Amino acid sequence: MTTATAPTAPAGRVTRDEPRARFGDLLAAEWLKTWSLRSTPWMYALTALAVIAFNVGTAYDHYKYWYQYDASGRSDFVTLGIPLVDAFTTNSAMVLVLAVAAIGAVSVTGEYGTGLIRTTFTAVPARRSVMAAKVLVLAAVTTVFGALVAGVSFASTQAILSGRNASVPLDHPGALRLVVASALLAPLAALAGLAIGTVIRHTGGSIVGCVVVLLLLPMVLSDRRHLTAVLQHTLPFSAWERLTSTEMQRSNELFPWTTGGAWTVYVLWALLAGAVAVFAGNRRDQ
Repeated sequence: MTTATAPTAPAGRVTRDEPRARFGDLLAAEWLKTWSLRSTPWMYALTALAVIAFNVGTAYDHYKYWYQYDASGRSDFVTLGIPLVDAFTTNSAMVLVLAVAAIGAVSVTGEYGTGLIRTTFTAVPARRSVMAAKVLVLAAVTTVFGALVAGVSFASTQAILSGRNASVPLDHPGALRLVVASALLAPLAALAGLAIGTVIRHTGGSIVGCVVVLLLLPMVLSDRRHLTAVLQHTLPFSAWERLTSTEMQRSNELFPWTTGGAWTVYVLWALLAGAVAVFAGNRRDQ
């Protein structure tokens, strides 16, 4: 009489009973890593307060010194689109871009600095999947963050200006576009920061790169010459300025461009930044 024996693996061969990580597991892991640092919620909170404070301060300044406008200035306040300028100022947009781009860069450079990224890639050799999960989680979080900041900024500034009968509703021409463009500026800057951080892999250098690419280049490139104006139009901050500009501001442009072109810049930068983060993060460490 013979007894059945369980098959055994040949000597020298290691069996793996654990299933491969599913993409949903990678998303969950990235979500946990995003909020594992106490500084992350504080960074988002301080950025939101700073951006909203810039906008509210500008609106309150117009409210407080309303008496300094003559009758013509008061009547043209809404016509010239100044309530929309107050809703999301250029200064607040610069703060948003710098802070959120830094968050995006640190989300990957911090892991390279501590060596956690090597542990992650050892546990999950599918590096592109890991980076794709990081891209999606970062984009989702910053999109919600940007929508919250843009929505609160618009509502609060118009509430202040309503005290002078100088506010505009969300269905005012250009208002909804301003809110959406300002909200999407956050994930766009975050993905650009993530891509730069993936390439440079050093926190300080990545933040400098974000400042140069996202903020300095739009200032350096002149809009008074055709070539430099075209180059300027390919940058995300310039696209935001086009989407949020008033008719009065556009009347002085030598080389005007369309809102469709600005939205295209948004889409292409988001896709390019995501692709760079996924494929640049796939190369092996030296």
